[in-house]
This record gives sequence, structure tokens and C-alpha cells, in this order.
Amino acid sequence: MNRTDLRGSRPTRRALRDALPRAEFDVAAAAESVRPVVEAVAHRGAEALRELSARFDGVVPPRLRVPATVLDAALAALDPGLRAALEESIRRSRLVHADQRRTDVTTRVVPGGIVTERWVPVERVGLYVPGGLAVYPSSVVMNVVPAQEAGVGSLAVTSPPQRENVGVFAGYPHPAILATCALLGVDEVYAVGGAQAIAMFAYGFSETVQGATEPGGGPARTETDVCEPVSMITGPGSIWVTAAKRLVQGLVGIDAEAGPTEIAVLADDGADPEHVAADLLSQAEHDPLAASVLVTDSERLADAVDAALARRVPEAKHGERIREALAGRQSRIVLVDDLDAGIDVCDAYAAEHLEIQTADADAVAARITNAGAIFVGPWTPVSLGDYAAGSNHVLPTAGSAAHSSGLSVQSFLRGIHVVRYDEAALRAIAPHVVALAQAEDLPGHGQAITARFGDEVPR
Repeated sequence: MNRTDLRGSRPTRRALRDALPRAEFDVAAAAESVRPVVEAVAHRGAEALRELSARFDGVVPPRLRVPATVLDAALAALDPGLRAALEESIRRSRLVHADQRRTDVTTRVVPGGIVTERWVPVERVGLYVPGGLAVYPSSVVMNVVPAQEAGVGSLAVTSPPQRENVGVFAGYPHPAILATCALLGVDEVYAVGGAQAIAMFAYGFSETVQGATEPGGGPARTETDVCEPVSMITGPGSIWVTAAKRLVQGLVGIDAEAGPTEIAVLADDGADPEHVAADLLSQAEHDPLAASVLVTDSERLADAVDAALARRVPEAKHGERIREALAGRQSRIVLVDDLDAGIDVCDAYAAEHLEIQTADADAVAARITNAGAIFVGPWTPVSLGDYAAGSNHVLPTAGSAAHSSGLSVQSFLRGIHVVRYDEAALRAIAPHVVALAQAEDLPGHGQAITARFGDEVPR
């Protein structure tokens, strides 16, 4: 891995950011490329979705909405070991996300004047599940569970159709994705991927299709598949998915513009280099643009991690992808004088995933202010959080952890202030409201108050 040696210096926050470059990920350029895709779906609906599936996925699904029979078949065919793992992941995720629920709060500002903050779930959400270099049933769990715990009434999932699928699953998303939807009780699932899936959720579509054959062997009945537009879109994806989210943001809400995955490990001389190397490798296998960063005050550890990676990478299933990610400008070993300097580096970098493998790891973790999620101690690898810690793995990337949070129940809630004042309470505050309205040269604001008191300012 490349090295950056910051020992003997105390760089500014700006210099630290420059020392830790991210992978090239030009969402603005990608947005111009996908604009015609988004516009085609907006104007031509299902017809455009089918054309784009053929063009980008190499397959056209039999139906854009996956039939219930296919979801049932996927669940019935699910490997028992994988089913048990998914069920435990769902159980732990529900435990954590259920505790994130907010309660309405009413504040008595003055006698007769109250303000209530009421938490209301988003009405309808579209959840995107990737299906490119890998298949992610875990992403179904991470998106669906917090939305369900928030009380979202209408949930739809979409994932790219897989041309390798055969039999009943031909032209539909990966069976593991479909089975996970069924486990979670989500029956509105679409076989649409990429930028066109984001446009589908933003604009919706309606398509007349042939349904099941009538009982007794009669002709197939005509059905209509309708995808209503959503209020919010969540879920990670490729740069094309991210760019499409940018284009429809405003028409709908989005969770974030997610970039390539990142792991940073803050480690001292006591860390096990094999553990560190395995964890850096684990995130590098996602994508050639994935970032793996080690921050340490131990040159001995840095050398040992390099040696461990040299052994492990050639043996890895996705070795070429991992090698490209670890050699990229976005991955490196950063040498610092001490843990204080290491904490500064980690806060400046604001990693999606940050592991703390140091002495007194809890105390060190408590000093971190910028990270999507923090994994504390030698027995808490990022992979645990990816699947079954109970935490959410949809996290801010590209430094946005400095100002944004990961996906949670709060992501799907809106706070609405409900204000109620009686006559006496309004009379008491009226002079102040009128004074502020006059100061801002908005006399109509003041008159909306005084009109209730005979056009006089109450005294």
C-alpha cells in the first residue's frame, strides 16, 4: 500500500484532507450522462424501463413488478443456513432500530400557548438494492427494517434483473434478494436496476400485462402493474444510481449521495497485523474504488500489515479487484507520531467505517467526532456491522460523516410542529410580534396579529 508519513508535523485540517485523497467519483459528470435515462423513464414509463433493462442489464424481466409467486418460490428455495443468518440479522436490527423511535413532545411555552413536535413517517419509500459486482441481501435488511420501525406505510424494493437467473427466477433479481424481501413481508418488488430504477421511483409507471391463466384453462386475464411515485429513495448503488438520485432530489427526498465504501483503522503497536490486514482487505473486495486506510504510530505494525496483505491478497477470491483498490490513490498507510495525531487524521478523513484497535480502545473511540460508524476493539470488525451487529450499514461516505448520519429510523421520520395559542397567550406576545414584523418591513405580518384585536396593538 502507498504510505503517507506525517511524523514530525502537525498538519492543518485542510492539509490532512489533501494528504488523504478519495477515489475519483465525479457525480456531476455522471449526472449529465444519466439525464437522458431519467427523462426517458419520466416521459415513457414502462416502455423506457424495458428498453433500458435490455441495454444495461442484458435481459428484460417478464414483468417489471415481481409476481408474488416468484417471491414465494425464492423464500421456499432459500438455503436454511442463509435463512437462519438473515433471520438473526433481522432480529438484531429490529432490536437496535426499535430503540430509535421518537416520541411526540409538547412544550408549554406560556399559559395558553403550546408547541408540539409530532413525528410522522414518510408516506411511501423506494428502497434500492444493488446487484452489480455482488449481491446484497443484507442491504434489503438494512433499508427495510428502519423504514418499517419508523412506521412507513408503503415500501417498495427494486434490484437489477439478473440475466444468469434460470427457471422461475429468469429475468428477475437474485433469488436471495427476493427471499429476503419475502422474509421481511415486502411484497412490492421490482426487477429494475441502475439510474432507471431511481427514475421509476421518482416518476412511477403503469403497465398492462398478462396475468395468470383463468381457472379451468381459460385465457390469461389482463392485469395492470402500477408503481406509484415515492416520497423518498434510499439505498446504496453505483455512480449512475448516485447521479440519478442527484437529478431527482427535490422531487423526492434521498438518503445520501453514497460513494465507494471506505474503512479506516486506527491502530497502535499492540494491534494484530493479521486482523488489520484482513479488515482492510474485506472492504477492498467491494469495489476497485474502495478505500482502505491504516493510521498508526507504529512503523513495525505498518510493515507487518503490508506483509500480511502480500500473503492474503493472492489467495483472495476477488484478488484482482482487491489489488486495484489497495493500490489506488484512495488507499494508504498513514504514519503519525502518536494516537493524538492519529485521532486528528481520522477526524479529518471522516471515514464511513472506523475501527479502533488500540490500547484503551473505548477511550480513544470516545474522542472521535467524525465517522459513519465506529467499531471498537479487536473483536468488532466492520464485517460484523455489515451483517449482524444490529447497527445499520448504510453510512455516509466521502467525508460526509463530518455532517451526516447513517440510515436509521430518524431518516424516515419528519418532525411537524403543531402550534396552539389561545386569545390571552396571543394578546400577551402581540406587541413583540408586531415589533419584529415592522423591523423586517413586513407590515402584513403584524396586521395578521392586530386584526384579531380590532386593528390595535394589545397593551
